[in-house]
Amino acid sequence: MQRIKFIIKQFMKEPLWFKILISSTLLISIIFSSSLFADNATYQGLSKLAAAIFFCAYGYKLRRNRLTSVILFAAAIICIYLVWYSVSFVF
Repeated sequence: MQRIKFIIKQFMKEPLWFKILISSTLLISIIFSSSLFADNATYQGLSKLAAAIFFCAYGYKLRRNRLTSVILFAAAIICIYLVWYSVSFVF
């Protein structure tokens, strides 16, 4: 529980643009990955792109911790590959 409070406290100290970026990408990723948009590959790709932006932002933010940063950047690369894979079926 203390770890969650620490994360929330750190998030509240961030600049407004970072809060908006993180909140909007997380929200877009959750909404467009829901079952309401499961039939449309474009929305699924948008969801994965938002997740990639989320992972890149936190990977850059946590760049002092090398292991965490590498894991987040690897997750972003996987998300970008999945975006490319899902968009290739559309066209």
